[in-house]
Amino acid sequence: MLWGAQSSTQGHTLIRITAVALALAAAPSPVASPIVGGTPAGRSEFPFMVHLSMGCGGALYKKDVVLTAGHCVHSASGPNTKITVTAGVTDLRSTSAIKVKSTAVVRAPGFQSAAKGKDWALIKLAQPIDLPTLNIATTTRYDRGRFTVIGWGTTKEHGGTASAKLLKAVVPYVSDTACKRHYGDRLLPKDDICAGYAKGGVDTCSGDSGGPMFRKDDDGHWIEVGITSWGDGCARRGVPGIYTQVSTFASAIAQAAATL
Repeated sequence: MLWGAQSSTQGHTLIRITAVALALAAAPSPVASPIVGGTPAGRSEFPFMVHLSMGCGGALYKKDVVLTAGHCVHSASGPNTKITVTAGVTDLRSTSAIKVKSTAVVRAPGFQSAAKGKDWALIKLAQPIDLPTLNIATTTRYDRGRFTVIGWGTTKEHGGTASAKLLKAVVPYVSDTACKRHYGDRLLPKDDICAGYAKGGVDTCSGDSGGPMFRKDDDGHWIEVGITSWGDGCARRGVPGIYTQVSTFASAIAQAAATL
């Protein structure tokens, strides 16, 4: 499942841009989708969450910087005024939404595609958004347990439509060993972290790409451990979703943000 702004049904590979459902069935390659098996998020439950005009999600890393997936950006690092960031609402139809344009992007050095790792990017905003930011994991300490995923993506793999309302779901960590049973060498353990139910039914999907996967830290604060990236289908049995392992890139993300 590649959950980005673009999707390809060839090989059943999905780039996840908007949904939150777990793809847990066999498929020969990744595909894009939204949150499957989710429920509506509370109005102020996740104030750091933003929607990107290319159909992806993201989280406020700083008040004027958004962290998202590299495959969502569709351009090399540099000036970029084409992205509109929508924040402050769970319903994208709301007239109270905050909308801010981008000024620049930084995409992970060496990024080629979601399935080849390094799937992260930063978007600099024309002005800060006065909403809470989401801290990122700097070690693997929190890369276990149960995670929350959110997005405006589709709610089923085929024939679904993007949700106007932000959806949320909880998915459990899947070990690299278990994840490799389906993905084999396509899984990059240093770059990726897997999550999902063995029975399927819950997952991120098309339109959820770039959104955060997060949990509570020892102090009870949300911390981002993954970025919705890709997977085979959505919410299939035995097919976890693949997320960018944020702790691997925490230093690089901080350094890149300092340049914006």
